[in-house]
Amino acid sequence: MHTVLRTLIVRDLASLRDQIAAYPDEESLWKLPPGISNSGGTLALHLAGNLEHFFGSVLAGTGYVRKRDEEFSRRNVPADELLRGVDAAEKAVLAGLETIEGRLPEEAYPVEIGGGRHSHALLLTHLATHLSYHLGQVDYHRRLVTGRNEPVRSLSIPRPDL
Repeated sequence: MHTVLRTLIVRDLASLRDQIAAYPDEESLWKLPPGISNSGGTLALHLAGNLEHFFGSVLAGTGYVRKRDEEFSRRNVPADELLRGVDAAEKAVLAGLETIEGRLPEEAYPVEIGGGRHSHALLLTHLATHLSYHLGQVDYHRRLVTGRNEPVRSLSIPRPDL
């Protein structure tokens, strides 16, 4: 299970990096067209903070302190800072997965989420699908604000040799 999660999350974080780089300018990352509540920049901050918290802080004990409100309130963060956040999130994911290597997927995740305890398998799968969900929103946002329909790295199944 951990190998599958690692593969999918690393793939999606690579796609998020490509999405951020595909915006023609930093201003586009932060545009909010009518009917859209989160910009591509906001979603990148949220995804990085979410992964650093649940994988890095909780599982790997990195000491990362999440400021969730800032993930949604900060604006005009430069693209290179967003990319550094994605890189830090990937390191946190890898460190967190390493700490649970060999544990049974049914074991309880160390903290309560949503008022209850969940297995590692359920919570970590949720985090992977949460990443993919918001990644699709970033792609849609980028296409909407730029008017460009060019695809950016897709969510294809990774090659077996990766």
